[in-house]
Amino acid sequence: MGLSRRDLVKSHLVLAGVSALSLGAATQGRAQPGSADAREIIPLWPSPPAGALDPNMKEIVEQTSTSPGYSSRRTKGITRPHMIAFPAAQPNGSAMLIIPGGGFAWNYFEHEGYYIADILNRAGISCFVLIYRLAQDGWKNAASVGPADAQRAMRLIRAQAPRFSLDPARVGVMGFSAGGFLTATLATRHAAQFYAPVDASDQLSARPFLAAPIYPVQSIDPAYAYGGAAPSLFGGPPTAAQIREWSPDLNVTPAAAPTFLVHAEDDDTVPVANTVRLREAMVAAKVTVETHLFARGGHGFSVGARPGSPDGLWLPSFVNFARELKLFS
Repeated sequence: MGLSRRDLVKSHLVLAGVSALSLGAATQGRAQPGSADAREIIPLWPSPPAGALDPNMKEIVEQTSTSPGYSSRRTKGITRPHMIAFPAAQPNGSAMLIIPGGGFAWNYFEHEGYYIADILNRAGISCFVLIYRLAQDGWKNAASVGPADAQRAMRLIRAQAPRFSLDPARVGVMGFSAGGFLTATLATRHAAQFYAPVDASDQLSARPFLAAPIYPVQSIDPAYAYGGAAPSLFGGPPTAAQIREWSPDLNVTPAAAPTFLVHAEDDDTVPVANTVRLREAMVAAKVTVETHLFARGGHGFSVGARPGSPDGLWLPSFVNFARELKLFS
């Protein structure tokens, strides 16, 4: 008799060294509402960043799940961007910055943040979930605020590596959907100056050890782009110069970080061409890249136990990829 789908997921996780973890435990066990809220919050900036068009903007948190026992909260109105620390109980010296998605309008910080961190912690990887400024909240230079927060987060993790028992060289990044845009931008434009330095941490590199854009918003080219990308980032259709500057696949050089890609062919929100084009650019530049395309899954599948989607099948493959690249032993 063949293995059931649930058994296959469980066996994949065991093989990846992420303990004998089922999807139910990943999404309904340890990372429930309130469990992560008591963790350390690390502000990104010494004072709230300037540039908010609404001086009275307030942070809003909403519950989007209607399923008993499963929480999927989101937040917007971020004026004080920060990270939530998830130190591994048995750290192996590696870390991942995790960047939730939300169409540049929200941070879906549980199903694309807390739940991922909870699983990676079990592999000894300490995690930091990024709550970043959102282009749709109304900021001057809206396209730059997310990349600036992502760069700053990478540098702060490295600056604070000793107290989390981390090797500052072994810090990667994983992001989902619009968070995948920030992830791919870090992978390809880590040396760009998205903000003026504010302290000694900004002397550190923002280059990730590796990057994992998951079903990413990636291209700004209208022929392939997520329809909400350019209106969110630029307030309207992109110019040729904006397409060139802000499409990560057009900014891949041999200095780009090794990259792990995941997408579903039937994604009707962010076309799979985003991932395919980034992969092709990585291959052309001879950058290490691993790509997983699933026939079904739609958009936003993360590791939720949703029938007909890849669920957590991709995450063990990422752990293997990270191990092979020596993010951890």
